[in-house]
Amino acid sequence: MAITSTEAPSSKWQVLAVTARLAFRLMVIAFIGWFALAAHYQAPSGWKWPIIAAGSLVGMIAILAVRRRPMLASVLLLATMLAVSFWWKSIEPSNDRDWAADVAHGITATVSGDQITLHNVRNFQWRTTEDFDPVWQTEQYNLSALQSVDLLNSVWSNPAIAHTLVSFGFADGRHVVFSAEIRKERGEAFSEIGGFFKEFELVLIAAEESDIVRLRTNVRRETVSLYPLRLSPQVARALFLSYLDKGNALAAQPEFYQTITANCTTIVFKLARLIDPGIPLDWRIIVSGYLPDYLYDHHLIRNGLPLDEVRKQAKISSRAQAAPTSSDYSKVIRSALNGG
Repeated sequence: MAITSTEAPSSKWQVLAVTARLAFRLMVIAFIGWFALAAHYQAPSGWKWPIIAAGSLVGMIAILAVRRRPMLASVLLLATMLAVSFWWKSIEPSNDRDWAADVAHGITATVSGDQITLHNVRNFQWRTTEDFDPVWQTEQYNLSALQSVDLLNSVWSNPAIAHTLVSFGFADGRHVVFSAEIRKERGEAFSEIGGFFKEFELVLIAAEESDIVRLRTNVRRETVSLYPLRLSPQVARALFLSYLDKGNALAAQPEFYQTITANCTTIVFKLARLIDPGIPLDWRIIVSGYLPDYLYDHHLIRNGLPLDEVRKQAKISSRAQAAPTSSDYSKVIRSALNGG
């Protein structure tokens, strides 16, 4: 039987209506999921579940109402989203909390020509992750004596995910390491999901290698790799100064850590882009365990061996663990590196 001209448009409208309701319901479900996680990480502890339940109830009402009363459902969802957006924007980062001991102080700096004074350089003596001597000190460096820049990658579980640190070496044999980290409050633990929901502030730590790198090689027993970088003196100097600017900026205006866009690796990339805006974006900047591959492809690793050999030679954890405690840690971890 042939479809009349009045039946065809009606059928099309029905399909569009069904599709629109499905899209609306999927959007509500996604919003409920996001809101539940946001409330879990940001609502006051005694109110988390009541708030999550209330948000879920509003979402269910909108889902059920959209078939017969689509306008009411749309207004309800829009009003809820606006209220949640206002609440979310009201959550501001802070530099004034009860911080965990290892992130109690972020780095700040004063610069006078080539004379650099770093305040709050961490130099903890770690026996275990819970047993340590906390030492924060002020150090002075001469920027004209900057000789090397090394990238360190520390893997603790998934080889695709690594913590990224950058170490600057000076002519007198000293090294200072910069590390962008979550600023945990006392008793908090790291959460990748929490990093999407303003759970942590961002802090820039500067530390001695015998503190921040040894913690990872000898105490946490992570797989740490060190890659000497091929940078001109001008670029190395600019990168060092960009870390100081970032530390001072965070001290003046705190920021939230964000698992994808503001983490240990993306901070390095953003600082490098300040020096060279033409540095290409790459998925390996996000999947930080593969950052050495990215640097190798762009000829930034100071080692002419094939990549597999570079990776093998870069591993420093076993050397660090085998060395006596009294040895020069920075020399030990570089003892087998090929500087070619």
